[in-house]
Amino acid sequence: MHVSHRHLPRLDAVAASQVLSPVDRLAEVLFGLIMVMSFTGSIAVATAGREEIREMLIAAIGCNLAWAIVDAVMFGMNALLDRGRGLLVIHQVRQAATPAQSHEVITEALPPVVAHSLGGDGVELLRTRLLALDELPARARPTWGDLKGSFGVFLLVFLSTFPVVLPFIFLSDAPAALRLSNGIAMFMLLLGGALLGRYAGFRPLVTGLVMVGIGIGLVAITIALGG
Repeated sequence: MHVSHRHLPRLDAVAASQVLSPVDRLAEVLFGLIMVMSFTGSIAVATAGREEIREMLIAAIGCNLAWAIVDAVMFGMNALLDRGRGLLVIHQVRQAATPAQSHEVITEALPPVVAHSLGGDGVELLRTRLLALDELPARARPTWGDLKGSFGVFLLVFLSTFPVVLPFIFLSDAPAALRLSNGIAMFMLLLGGALLGRYAGFRPLVTGLVMVGIGIGLVAITIALGG
């Protein structure tokens, strides 16, 4: 069976179209909100009203910035590792001594339900398409797509958690600013949890409330442990 190369997308192009998964990014935003709440809450507990509003603002923005940088770096690493794993699987398929060995490599790389649904004919078609791909590099290397994706993650995480910082900009009363900040964060947790619940087929409101409960619990544990 002959498969034309021109209809097969480049591996890095496929990866670039998937790296900004809405669900993954939404989950990271939720984790960022929990991180910021833990940081601002621990500041309030540690200072007991002695912290000036300017210092709290700088600390909150610094927390947002640090989390966004960490998330962006980890995103770039994960994208590179995922692409490297994909290349390794393709090379193993091409180097297999028999079609049966290639089928085994493919089925192990696929989610079980997908491999079962494809059946022998589907796996063989996939093997044929992989063999028809143009020559691929021996190993994955960082690309501009990784860099752009990492920068996009940085902006998304930083800007999406920035509303939690806004009360410290507009309110001169630190305790009131902290309460409003936590209220904004919990509303965003509720909204983000509802969106995740809708995506996964759960009841949005219930999932949102569960996410709020998880967020509050994690913040309490983090503060209690000195985080």
